[in-house]
Amino acid sequence: MQTGKVIKHIVSWLKAYCDDADLKGFVVGVSGGIDSAVTSTLCARTEKQVILLSMPIYQDPGQLSLAQQHIEWLEQNHGQAKGVRIDLTPPFQALEESFPADIQDGLTMANTRSRMRMVTLYAFSTHHRMLVVGTGNKVEDFGVGFYTKYGDGGVDILPIADLTKSEIYAIGSELGIGKEIMDASPTDGLWDDNRTDERQIGATYAELEWAMQFEVESGDDGQLDSRQKEVLSIYRRFRQANRHKMDPIPVCKIPEAMR
Repeated sequence: MQTGKVIKHIVSWLKAYCDDADLKGFVVGVSGGIDSAVTSTLCARTEKQVILLSMPIYQDPGQLSLAQQHIEWLEQNHGQAKGVRIDLTPPFQALEESFPADIQDGLTMANTRSRMRMVTLYAFSTHHRMLVVGTGNKVEDFGVGFYTKYGDGGVDILPIADLTKSEIYAIGSELGIGKEIMDASPTDGLWDDNRTDERQIGATYAELEWAMQFEVESGDDGQLDSRQKEVLSIYRRFRQANRHKMDPIPVCKIPEAMR
């Protein structure tokens, strides 16, 4: 991949889209992970206003530290970038107190955290007339659907969603993203035990990239070793379960004869 050219292309695309929408800039949630670091840096390179939101909810101190380091780095190198920290733990606790205890399973509350962050991003974007920028990559958004519907999936634009995780790391290196972020294990930061993406999915992003390409090329399952078969099964299971996120919302069409 020609990383330099890809970076220029995405920055140009972001700037043109913002200009066409007649808006002032971008709002990005910064988590301390590679995807949000790359996305926010690309936005900052447009030289438009960028609000960098850190939105902790019972957050791991290590993730908060990485997010803050990246925000400060962008503020130092791009005068139009501004970091804002909004502690969402108190409103999340209010929801915990309001919701019936029997619906507060792990996945439900993890998704609720993500949706609270989406609401916060749009509060800032609406007030400041900016675009909410998604940080999802190709494997997450169009492979296994590893995101929260109307949470981190609720965005205006997706600048890195046509890039695999390995490509995003290459771009991160070119952009000068901090080593600690580059080396950190990917995590969505939505669980109390700080579980990694690999632990949740059961496969690494490199393995999922392989499975995604294998499906595109219509490979022969019979030629695979045991781990490859396991990874392909994981990929297919997640993709099938999350199709509802990637497909358009179903609309019940009324036959003309009934009108």
